[in-house]
Amino acid sequence: MARVNVDGGTLVVEMEGLDKLWALKSRLEIPLENVRGATIDPGIVREPKGIRAPGTHLPGVLVAGTFHINGQRVFWDVRDPNKAVVIELADERYARLILQVDDPRATVNLIEHAKQPPA
Repeated sequence: MARVNVDGGTLVVEMEGLDKLWALKSRLEIPLENVRGATIDPGIVREPKGIRAPGTHLPGVLVAGTFHINGQRVFWDVRDPNKAVVIELADERYARLILQVDDPRATVNLIEHAKQPPA
């Protein structure tokens, strides 16, 4: 599972527990201006993953790490598809982050609220 926070103008994603090992990453930092949006998408795990490089894929159990598909690099960290959030990025190493989070709705709200300009 991943923990997602906003620190100033940066989206911070921290992998928890053994996910650090499976994903071969412990932390990602993305400037908010490069975050296009976030959605809840439990069906994403049924889509093709592409070529694993490096990462872990145990069908029906775990998808974690970097995958290449259609010329794009995608980061995965999902065990429970019902808690999957897709974060779309621009001008970053990854085109998308697909993460399992504790509360998908709260995570999407956090990201969308952080992207809004102050009133």
